Amino acid sequence: MGNLLWEPSEERVRNSNMYRFMSFVNERNQEKFTNYNELYEWSINNIPVFWADVWDFVRIEASRGYDRVLDDKRKMPRAKWFSGARLNFAENLLRFRDDSTALLFKGEDRPVRKMTYAELYDEVARLAKSLRNIGVGPGDRIAGFMPNMPETVVAMLAATSLGAVWSSCSPDFGIKGVLDRFGQIKPKCLFVADGYFFKGKRLDSLSRVAEIISELPSIETVVVVPYTEQAPDIGGLRGAVHYHAFKAAESRLEIRFEQLPFDHPLYIMFTSGTTGLPKCMVQSAGGILIHHLKELILHTNLTREDTIFYFTTCGWMMWNWLVSSLAVGAKVLLYDGNPFHPDPGSLWRVAQDEKITVFGTSAGYIAALMNEGVKPGKEYDLSALKAVLSTGSPLSEEGFEFIYREVKKDVQLSSISGGSDINGCFALGNPMGPVYSGELQCRGLGMKVEAFDENGKSVINQQGELVCTAPSPSMPIYFWDDPGYRKYKSAYFDVYPNIWRHGDYILINERGGVVIYGRSDATLNPGGVRIGTAEIYRQVEAIDGIADSIVVGQNWKNDVRVVLFVKMAPGRELTDELRDRIRKTIRVNASPRHVPAKIIAVPDIPYTLNMKKVELSVKKVIEGLAVQNRDALKNPEALDHFANLKELQED
Repeated sequence: MGNLLWEPSEERVRNSNMYRFMSFVNERNQEKFTNYNELYEWSINNIPVFWADVWDFVRIEASRGYDRVLDDKRKMPRAKWFSGARLNFAENLLRFRDDSTALLFKGEDRPVRKMTYAELYDEVARLAKSLRNIGVGPGDRIAGFMPNMPETVVAMLAATSLGAVWSSCSPDFGIKGVLDRFGQIKPKCLFVADGYFFKGKRLDSLSRVAEIISELPSIETVVVVPYTEQAPDIGGLRGAVHYHAFKAAESRLEIRFEQLPFDHPLYIMFTSGTTGLPKCMVQSAGGILIHHLKELILHTNLTREDTIFYFTTCGWMMWNWLVSSLAVGAKVLLYDGNPFHPDPGSLWRVAQDEKITVFGTSAGYIAALMNEGVKPGKEYDLSALKAVLSTGSPLSEEGFEFIYREVKKDVQLSSISGGSDINGCFALGNPMGPVYSGELQCRGLGMKVEAFDENGKSVINQQGELVCTAPSPSMPIYFWDDPGYRKYKSAYFDVYPNIWRHGDYILINERGGVVIYGRSDATLNPGGVRIGTAEIYRQVEAIDGIADSIVVGQNWKNDVRVVLFVKMAPGRELTDELRDRIRKTIRVNASPRHVPAKIIAVPDIPYTLNMKKVELSVKKVIEGLAVQNRDALKNPEALDHFANLKELQED
């Protein structure tokens, strides 16, 4: 069990949105809940009542109320939520129209830009009018190939105000990666920036955009946002128009928000696509709205007074999640660029200067901070900071302890886990509860999450498959171009009929905490014993001199042996002595089963564009198999280091 690292004060508990919601539920339903676990059990046993209470508590704006919350709580997929309701996603995010700050934008080496809620509404109104004038309407796909900047948010809100469906990739995607995604959904209009900045360098996007649109005849209009240049040359782009020339000239326009069913399509999200074409997951406007507001207001304790930041690109679901904070009226800080430019403390300088209260990032970033020896709490004024969020991969116990030792003692650290599939979390933070090292605080309200053993039985204090045994509103309504729901069913329901199998390997303990052990499809099975890769990473990443690592199972002599690849810190070497120390650390702190048979140094570790390690791709390479869709990787050349390694042919 992890060490207790933090507990909220009684005052903090009673001032939290979660506590207010618990009181709201008690009053409405004649209950007497006094803690989170009681509230959670009630939420999963009374799913329609729970979501109806969330609807009212987070104040969903709808022109017509719902007739029924849920048609069948045993049906997955295709459960029908809030039938009869009519609403608009963008209208809910634009409910505040005052002079409070809505968006802060910090680009590399650039001064911070600010946009108020009134200015945001005006920008969206002007862009929505122009999109309507070119014939954009409900169901049309609008795509973004954009940095994480205010114009991306404006474009998404303008599109969804009309009932169009939004999808985006970040500008670091390669041409094939973009075509693999947008080629399937055939967008009508594409928003692009002329370029972006990374590590102080200006990188051009328009040459790639020209190639992309030459392969996508569905695109009629390309709207170009100037970012790296004031007046980029768009002469070579079919159907291109400058952003400022495209948006309507009038101000004080009223937006005509299309009133649509709860399950009208809102976003198309993509799987990372390292094993074939990315799957296109279609998510509903109402489902994403209510799910995000539950997580932001209750689990993240977000209020109008907060400034929330998440280090993300527009190609990761955390961007969609972050932008929903506008519905709460908070300040939303967008950052574009390298988080270590011009130095490793750059994001914490922004946190200090803009008084960030909720700081979101990835476990990989926290590990990199540790390796660089950054001490944010000593080097910057983080007095405004209330919560740190971490996702993307399991955060090690050392990562937890680093936050409390080097960032801030009195802060809620929420390690969160879910996926693009549900555009949110299965397990996440609880502002009323304690934080233990290596543990996610709780399962999300209304999310009936269990761990299943090899026999499909629900287990506590034992590792198993993460499953969700009841529907939730943000699950995809369907996959794009998937007649008969075949791709959808095979993605989640092929192992346990009518039960969502997510593909993560977890443990739920008796107090309701959750430990994530990594992807279950990357689970190691030496000697037939299942081992989660995160258990090994936790030990290895704490060892001085190792910058990064990846672990896979190699088929060897009718068994599986554990192979650990390490990327050494600059100036460090993988010696026999260090190999022995790694093995001893893993044996003592995990188990003898976890000890790698081989430890091999490589120059780099491959990641997806969403910063997830690709264990399965490495496994394919060492077994001589082809890796499809290398464009889904941030650094595909890193895979080449794993091919034909002599050490893997030896005992």
